[in-house]
Amino acid sequence: MVFDEETRVHGLLAAQAKAEELFDAIVEHDLVRAGRSEIEVSKDIHALARKVLGVARYWHARIVRAGVNTLQPYDQSPPVRVIEPDDIAFCDLGPVFEEWEADFGRTFVLGDDPDKLRLRDDLAHVWDNGRRYFERNPEVTGEDLYEFMERQAHEAGWELGAGFSGHLVGQFPHDMVPPPDDIHSYITRGSDRPMRRMDDTGRVCHWILEVHLVDRQRQFGGFREELLDLGGSAEA
Repeated sequence: MVFDEETRVHGLLAAQAKAEELFDAIVEHDLVRAGRSEIEVSKDIHALARKVLGVARYWHARIVRAGVNTLQPYDQSPPVRVIEPDDIAFCDLGPVFEEWEADFGRTFVLGDDPDKLRLRDDLAHVWDNGRRYFERNPEVTGEDLYEFMERQAHEAGWELGAGFSGHLVGQFPHDMVPPPDDIHSYITRGSDRPMRRMDDTGRVCHWILEVHLVDRQRQFGGFREELLDLGGSAEA
């Protein structure tokens, strides 16, 4: 089914709001805690999402990573790890609400390690700076934004953990499941088209911005993602 732009925007924003509700429920039910494996947490998130929000479909695999596994980007499959008492962990979820994709990620710090807490807080700052850069540069390309995010990560004392910082998002099944060789569907080097454009079917492109910050020396990382071009302005 083809939807008009107003319906698309409403659907994507509503899906993200429900994804935020899901993360609030994950915290409320204390699913990410020491002594639990990443797989256990993922299975419980699946059950909770179905019970609380009726989620039956995901457009990408549920990702739960803790400790050293937080260094690994989305396309890797590290050995399953059990969460430790002073750990850092993140969840990257892609639930489908009605016909609309959400892509939402947040980081959890279980203890009081100052470096892990700083990374968690820096994720929000770097993400917000990325949105401001996008808003202030009407002709920004995916490559421009990626290089800006890379500079922001380095200035904060971290590295980017993946070779891209986001991608297109839309209706389920994915408007265009971004294949690895379709570089213009990603926020990455070589993505040299303006991000504010129409796709090949004449629809407005909507974007997810993601930040994966890592400290390879101390062997941990963190993750944050949500809609980039829709929702509240970073200038507020």
